[in-house]
Order: sequence, then C-alpha cells, then structure tokens
Amino acid sequence: MTRHDPVADSPLDHAVAARDSATLRMVEEAVHHRQVLLAFQPIAVAAEPGRTAFWEGLARVLDETGRIIPARDFIHAIEETETGRLIDCVALEKGLAALARAPDLRLAVNMSARSIGFPRWRATLDRALRRDARLGERLILEITEQSAMLMPEIVASFMADQQRRGVAFALDNFGAGATALRHFKHFTFDVLKIDGQFVRGVEADADNQVLTGAIVAIARQFDMLTVAQQVERPAEADTLRALGVDCLQGHHVAAATTRPPWAERPRETG
Repeated sequence: MTRHDPVADSPLDHAVAARDSATLRMVEEAVHHRQVLLAFQPIAVAAEPGRTAFWEGLARVLDETGRIIPARDFIHAIEETETGRLIDCVALEKGLAALARAPDLRLAVNMSARSIGFPRWRATLDRALRRDARLGERLILEITEQSAMLMPEIVASFMADQQRRGVAFALDNFGAGATALRHFKHFTFDVLKIDGQFVRGVEADADNQVLTGAIVAIARQFDMLTVAQQVERPAEADTLRALGVDCLQGHHVAAATTRPPWAERPRETG
C-alpha cells in the first residue's frame, strides 16, 4: 500500500504546480502565435569598457497582454518539455537571422543539451551553416552548467563536431551547478561565464574574490575567455577587472534591448 505523503499534497506544492502549469500554457500560446523574440545584451571587454566583445540573444515571450516576459520567469516550467525545445529553435532561428543581417555581429544564443537530439533544432543549425558556413565563425552556443552535466559525453561530442565548423561554445552560469572538473579536459568550452552569485558585492566579499580568482585561473588553464554575469555596479566591475576577468555582462554595461544597433541600420539596396 502506498503511504500518504502529506508534504507532497501541501498547499504550497499545489500552488507551485498550478503556477508552472499556467506558465507552460502561456509559453505554449506565445510559441503558437509566434510571440517569441530575442533581446540583445552586449558583453563588454573588461579592460576597455566601451568595447563590445560579443552580444547575447536572450529569449523573451509576449503574454496575452503584450507584456515582455524574460526567460528566467518561464524556463523552469518548460525546460524538460517540447515547448522548451521549440523556444530553443526559435531563439536559434532569430539569432542566425541577426548574424545574417549584421556581418560584424558575434552572437551567443542559449540552448539546452536536450535540444541536441531535437530534429528541428539540428536542422535549423545545419541548414544555416550549409547556406553560409561563415555564420558558424560568429555564432556562440551557450549551455548552462546544469544542462551540460545531464549528458556530458553527448554534449562533448556535439561541441567537437560544431567547433570544426567554427562554432564557439560558452559554459553558462558556472558555479551554480556541480561541474566535475575532470570534464573540462573533454568539453573544450571557449567561454566560461561566472554565475552572478560570485559577482554580487564581490568588492566587499573576500571569499567571492578568492573563488572568482580561482575560476579565472581554471579558465586560463583551459584557454577559456571569462565573462562575469550580472555586473550591476562600478565597484563590482573594478574588482572583477582587477581579478583578471576578461569580459563583463550586466546592467552596469547595458540592459538587454529588443532594438539593437544593427536593427536600426537601413538595408542596402542594389
């Protein structure tokens, strides 16, 4: 006989389940009605604050009122569903379109390791690179630490195949999960993005200064560019720069925008 678990039936669990179900329905509707877009955020060179190293395309959906909803507000509810794969497809399609439109752009697009085996996502990537192989040299695919650890061998093999086509890879939110350091020998990520928990208030946190310095040292050993995420204040930027972080991302640099500079450029006419 199955034992009754009062915790599993708690009002909080029901509320969380109802919220996630409503979020999933909202995102499904947005995908169905093509109400998905990218917001673009610049990643600045730490030593040259006015210089952009590359951009990140961040998925957004529009709810029924037209309000823009960032991925952090819905990704938990869709990550393991087909809708999550479709969001990855749309993000990749829009990212590749931006690269085709702006020949000087270098762009990072988020993906889940689960999308590697999703036919539409793979077809989108392969079709674009067959059409213009040079796009691969300006594309960065971001995989979160947690997602990469789901299937490290498959991720490593996929990365090796795509890196031969010029595609770069970023390990997102490093420090938020539990990466086994032995995998660094096999993953060959090009960019390591330091999770915001190590960045917030780093100028006054000696422990986070030590941890961030250690992350920078690991990245250098494996020839990875480092990006500090969620940099909000000048003091954080100054400390991260002194610790040797290569690039900075966050509101201190610039907020994400759905109207990036290249969208304002007039199209050339023949």
